[in-house]
Amino acid sequence: MIDWLTHWATAHYDPAIISWRVVPGYLGALLIVASFVVRTMIPLRALSAGSNLCIIVYAYLAGQYPALALHAALLPLNILRLVQMMKLVRRVRSATRGDQTMDWLKPYMTRRRCSSGQVLFRKGDVADTMFYIVSGCFRIPELGLPREPGDFVGELGLVAPGRLRTQSLECVEKGDLLAIHYDQVHELFFQNPDFGFYFMQLAAARLFNMVRLLEQELAKRHEEVEI
Repeated sequence: MIDWLTHWATAHYDPAIISWRVVPGYLGALLIVASFVVRTMIPLRALSAGSNLCIIVYAYLAGQYPALALHAALLPLNILRLVQMMKLVRRVRSATRGDQTMDWLKPYMTRRRCSSGQVLFRKGDVADTMFYIVSGCFRIPELGLPREPGDFVGELGLVAPGRLRTQSLECVEKGDLLAIHYDQVHELFFQNPDFGFYFMQLAAARLFNMVRLLEQELAKRHEEVEI
């Protein structure tokens, strides 16, 4: 029996055919190993999709239909995740270039009407809301800076220690605000890269502006001392 099997295998052995059939399998295995080496999601998904395709070809040629079914199911999933990640990266890159319109955020906000002289919050208050100015004129009294329609205010409280207001905000001329709670801001921050990058740019610009004002104040005091 053993001699017959040996004779049959020798008679039917074709190195060219066998090597050609196993090449996709070896290539798929190599891509799987490579996918464990990369550290970012887009190359990982691309390598995984490539390995799925190679193993599908190998499994079809070798008649290994369970492996064929498994990787045929995984291939569209990996392609879908790859496309989603590429779209996400494009949106992130877009968010880092220039000013971003935040019109999409307005449906998540509630409208508030403010009267002249009204103080919306004071420095040291617990912060839980940020605002978008629709109309009217507002002012940060500690810095003497006006806030006009199109400005976001109250965002620094989200990242401030103890979540306390770092400045006050008062209404100079009656107008309307759109308000959004910090809990919703947290959700949108992780769901939408446009908002995440816009928020970081907004907070950084506000902090740099405060530093600039402090430097100007220190320079002014230094000049007064010299005089």
